[in-house]
Amino acid sequence: MAELHDLSLVEQARMLRTGELTPKAAVAHYLSRIEREHALAAFAEVTAGAAFARADALGSAAASGALHGVPLADKDLVARAGVPTRYGSRARADHVPAVSDPLAAALDAAGAINLGKTATSEFGLTGYTEPRTGRPARDPWNPAHGAGGSSGGAAVAVAAGLLPAAVASDGGGSIRIPAATVGVVGVKPSRGRLPIGSGFDAPDGLAVTGPIATSVADAAFLLDALVGLAPFRYATRAPGDGPFLAAAQRPLEGARIGVTTVSPWDDSEDIRLDPAAAEAVRRAAGALAAGGHGVEDAAWRPRGYAELFRVLWRASAARIPLTEADLDVVEPLTAWLVREGRGLAASDLLAALAAARVFERETITAFDAFDAVLTPALALPPQHVGWYDGLDPERTFARQVEYAPYSSFVNVAGLPAITVPFTTDAAGHPVSVQLVGRPGGEAAILALAAQLEAARGPLPHPPAW
Repeated sequence: MAELHDLSLVEQARMLRTGELTPKAAVAHYLSRIEREHALAAFAEVTAGAAFARADALGSAAASGALHGVPLADKDLVARAGVPTRYGSRARADHVPAVSDPLAAALDAAGAINLGKTATSEFGLTGYTEPRTGRPARDPWNPAHGAGGSSGGAAVAVAAGLLPAAVASDGGGSIRIPAATVGVVGVKPSRGRLPIGSGFDAPDGLAVTGPIATSVADAAFLLDALVGLAPFRYATRAPGDGPFLAAAQRPLEGARIGVTTVSPWDDSEDIRLDPAAAEAVRRAAGALAAGGHGVEDAAWRPRGYAELFRVLWRASAARIPLTEADLDVVEPLTAWLVREGRGLAASDLLAALAAARVFERETITAFDAFDAVLTPALALPPQHVGWYDGLDPERTFARQVEYAPYSSFVNVAGLPAITVPFTTDAAGHPVSVQLVGRPGGEAAILALAAQLEAARGPLPHPPAW
């Protein structure tokens, strides 16, 4: 007999709206699972008392909001009043904000119930979630493996059935890297698509908010909810977009698909594509062609990307409000990044931003002929905990690039992208592919990802499920 976490987010949300499922029952179910799967370290903080109090309040009120009664959690980069918000860092171990960030407040207004904080890398700076002084987030398929990052806890929680879906953030792959690592769906929206975390919140324009879910339809449903968050209703919509869930459920016909395994790091790092990742792209391209779409190679040869992104990464760390005393407490890599970023000349940052705008324009131009461009999601299979030592900054950076060379360029170009598990490797672990869309093209990539999902058929759940 199916348990609650076996049902889709779409179905659970419907049951909560109609009263077939009570918020209290939903909260109790997921909290019991969170407690049972504690070893995966998906959560940095669990707020059971507050969640039950909120469920009681919602249970006696008429349903309102797309997320009425839906159990969710904040990534531990999102401040919530009265809840410890540590940003994945010992330097903020005692931080309890008095005011919630707009995203937390808006999710509350939409009726969601917060269960706590999902684990993240320190200040969201890295593509893995393995604090040297704490518990690493672990892949539910093989707990010896790390879960990716920086939204590692959110992806683990969804993959292990500890949450029906998750809201996360992506500044260089932080949704898509962990989602692909643990075999769930991750969506990075276009820059400016969402009213909160739009990419315009920082000078580099990289980070956006987006959903992680077990299916394309569930990710689309949550994206619809995020776009409509009250009172932030000024989010842009591409002409003719329509609800994203409808797009995911409506076949797209005759699309033109570009395919590439080129990454913008190829001219600076040792990028080696794992055979299972290459095979997933080949088979996904075949499935799209069999579905009636035009599939062809995308002629894309980016150059000079590495230096501009290295500067932007350091500059993003420089904005973190850390004192010199804090820098003695944080991860060695964080301290190095902050000091490097603060040592950048203004001319270096301006040059990197200018180069990023050129890269954005050239990438959009190169991809403009296609409704979507298909790439690998990751270059390598999941790696064991400790593969990133976090001590040697250059080596740690290189390993992040070797693992996920297809992620950060999407943020620099401001494009939408989705990762979806499509095949399995010899060990039975899901292998994902990525679809990158045109600016504002979320509907097209959701529809295409849903077609890949249908062509793939059901995948098994991880042992932790």
